[in-house]
Amino acid sequence: MGKLRQTALILGEGPTEFFYFKSLCDVFKRLTIKPDYPKHTNIKELEAKIAEGVAMGYSHIFCIIDMDTKDKEPERSQYQKLKTKYAKPINNPKQGIYCEVEFFETHRCTELFFLYYFRYTSRPYDEQESLLKNLNQCVEYRKTIDFFIKTKGLHGYFERNGGSLEKAVVNAHQSMDEKQLSGRDYTYSELGRLMDDLKELE
Repeated sequence: MGKLRQTALILGEGPTEFFYFKSLCDVFKRLTIKPDYPKHTNIKELEAKIAEGVAMGYSHIFCIIDMDTKDKEPERSQYQKLKTKYAKPINNPKQGIYCEVEFFETHRCTELFFLYYFRYTSRPYDEQESLLKNLNQCVEYRKTIDFFIKTKGLHGYFERNGGSLEKAVVNAHQSMDEKQLSGRDYTYSELGRLMDDLKELE
């Protein structure tokens, strides 16, 4: 195996993403998930992690983005700048580097995709609490590291409790279709597209 293994590096912004994608490692065998010890990151840290991943020779870097923290300045502009910087693949044959960096957004946050495991919604959430409340009507969920560890893998936990990743993907696609048609800028998730991409890398 040369350096150009089709490996995906997943960069989450915090513990939720880290524990969730870790729990998908048995679904997608070739995933590497960073950060190893997640803390809430800012755009600068995310940028440093991307650069590190590029240098390490990953062919794909997938950044999982919560849009509720990008609604205000300066975060919004910093994030747009970062997206523009990586709009084209990084191609540096001399160093054996070819890397596509992609951003996958969810508004408000990754928990919407968890809710999509169970049911569809397009209602606006003004704060995370009401979204978490809706999720808890489907399955017990706490946004704490203790809880994430206790479930022994969020993905398996949701599926054991009547949720389904396939359903989440379908619902996420629906939210993006509606977003494009109606132009709404809330309650959508691009994580369905990410799951499709991960499948293709297998």
